[in-house]
Amino acid sequence: MPPRKKDQSTPTPTSPTGAPDPTGLPADRRAQTGNRLTTAQGLRLPDTDHSLKAGDRGPTLLEDFHLREKITHFDHERIPERVVHARGAAAHGVFESYGTAKSVTKAEFLADKGATTEVFVRFSTVLGSRGSADTVRDTRGFAVKFYTEQGTFDLVGNNMPVFFIQDGIKFPDIIHAAKPHPDREIPQAQSAHDTFWDFVSLHTEATHHVFWNMSDRGIPRSYRTMEGFGVHTFRLVNAVGETSLVKWHWKPIAGVHSLVWEEAQIAAGVDPDYHRRDMADGIENGAFLEYELGIQVMPDDGSETFQGIDLLDPTKIVPEELAPVQPIGKLTLNRNPTNYFAETEQVAFHTGHLVPGIEVTNDPLMQSRLFSYLDTQLTRLGGPNFSQLPINRPHAPVNDMLRDGMHQTAIHIGVAPYKPNGIEGDEPLESAESEGGYVQTARAISGNAVRANPASFDDHFTQPAMFYRSLTPLEQAHIVEAFTFELGKVFDQAIKERELLVLAQVDTDLCAQVAAGLGLPAPAASPVGDVTPSPALSQIVATPGPVAGRNVGVIADAGSDLAGITRLRTAMLKVGVTTYVIAPRGGLLGRGARAIPADRTLLTARSIEFDAIVVAAGTTSSRDIKLTILLQEALRHCKPLGAWGDGATVLEDAGVALADAGILTGERVDKAMTDALTRALGLHRAWDRAPAVMGSSVAPADA
Repeated sequence: MPPRKKDQSTPTPTSPTGAPDPTGLPADRRAQTGNRLTTAQGLRLPDTDHSLKAGDRGPTLLEDFHLREKITHFDHERIPERVVHARGAAAHGVFESYGTAKSVTKAEFLADKGATTEVFVRFSTVLGSRGSADTVRDTRGFAVKFYTEQGTFDLVGNNMPVFFIQDGIKFPDIIHAAKPHPDREIPQAQSAHDTFWDFVSLHTEATHHVFWNMSDRGIPRSYRTMEGFGVHTFRLVNAVGETSLVKWHWKPIAGVHSLVWEEAQIAAGVDPDYHRRDMADGIENGAFLEYELGIQVMPDDGSETFQGIDLLDPTKIVPEELAPVQPIGKLTLNRNPTNYFAETEQVAFHTGHLVPGIEVTNDPLMQSRLFSYLDTQLTRLGGPNFSQLPINRPHAPVNDMLRDGMHQTAIHIGVAPYKPNGIEGDEPLESAESEGGYVQTARAISGNAVRANPASFDDHFTQPAMFYRSLTPLEQAHIVEAFTFELGKVFDQAIKERELLVLAQVDTDLCAQVAAGLGLPAPAASPVGDVTPSPALSQIVATPGPVAGRNVGVIADAGSDLAGITRLRTAMLKVGVTTYVIAPRGGLLGRGARAIPADRTLLTARSIEFDAIVVAAGTTSSRDIKLTILLQEALRHCKPLGAWGDGATVLEDAGVALADAGILTGERVDKAMTDALTRALGLHRAWDRAPAVMGSSVAPADA
């Protein structure tokens, strides 16, 4: 049996009822065993290349049980993919509590300082099928399964803090509208089409989420630079029964950064696995993904509002300036799955997986999710026993009295799976709150049965305006470009005009720019007045952040300064950056002990793989069109570019002006140069270059 790679892991071995496997076992008992090919029944096989036939040219015989078993199993290897969030990637990790949440929750994995909890985290896109691309413009799922000693807690969130709808009854509508058109099944994993914009232009409560999707948040650089949110308001309960209302936040240690639109489109074509590859390679290289878990805490005073914001409305945020995010723990993703299907595909999240100290609220979208997440697993995973799959097994004792059903793997003992019983001493015993039992906070529930929202849900435009006006001019330009692109793909003129009217009610200047790009008049409307901006919503940074997990490409050939490349690689490795040598052809550069292998060639490399590109001294300026495209793309995407020695000539020959922002040059690879490169990587982009190199949503006027 092949050994597991050093960066790979599996779910901690537990029984279907949560009991840990004995320690000291020679191997994972859930993996295949032995080195001999067998049937599923353990029968050794002499041949698996030929079916059993009547002579070497005769018909296949019905008695060939191996053929039937092999083909039948193959025919049933696929399970239904998720209706949404089908495209995903995941990793194992650990969560460590700071203990700072003890004042607001009795959940032990949060309240106990230094407590560590195993986790499994799945990132995903919403709209695309399992085989779609990673870098499409879309909301990303950010789902975390905490295997706590009190039971499993699932925090099933997104990389955006709001959603398109206020009530879960509208979920089928938004997804039907956003999915490919049902007649031709196109476009795949895109919102740039008629049915999506038809829906959101009519259903204006979606406007805030649409703005987040059209922002740079819709095309994250990587999972390690992607923020996460719980979306809803939760209720936390502390050890003495006091309650607070909170919103969850995941803050990436690497900062919040995104792709640019052209880069995202190129990546979708040349490397559709861009995000999952980045995460898996980073973990394998020791550049683990890290996030701080934080909470915004609001009083649970019965109003379910804070500073005039309805906390039950999932289309609204609480600005961080009003309720600061308080860090309560750190998440580190440090192990890749061993088997995609067994772990990433079969993991089942559910918003109803809660532990004492964490409760839901009356958010109508959350209430619907409490039903939907459990219901969907019954079809996708083949029955009610999906919690017994290794990736879903709790790391806490399970004695649930649930019996039988498809794929039952627990072998229960006893004859009385019911309560009360006298045969088995009335076991299993119920647990009081003081014994760790989950007891909901008592609260009064009243009201008439109505199909309606409160009046506080009716403001659909103030928060989108706040979001837009909190961004830098560059980020606003990206939103204008995104709206113009998406609506430019819409065929129905009435839909475009209707969405322009929505934009006009948010911001007049935004609407005018998009209308100009579409060649349509900007409608008159009453836009939102002055709003207080929230600087925390901007991604543009002035101070360099961590660079671990970033990639630098080095252009070189046989005549390059190989010693300089080695010094650069060593310096970058110290800060967690991986260096790739890009050469005209494969093989070794140089001879002897100092020879360096080419990691990429000009044929296999594309700019999207690298966060910066540097040209080594001594590299011949070949004027190869592939090299020019590589450097020009990086230039347009505002990535740092550099060279040492006469490598600068290669940049100039590719049309890169050495005086442009973010162009780093030096005579040799020394500390000054590597420090400058590290700083440039930490800033993510040379945004000062953007006005000169990035496209406009409106064509320039004729001279």
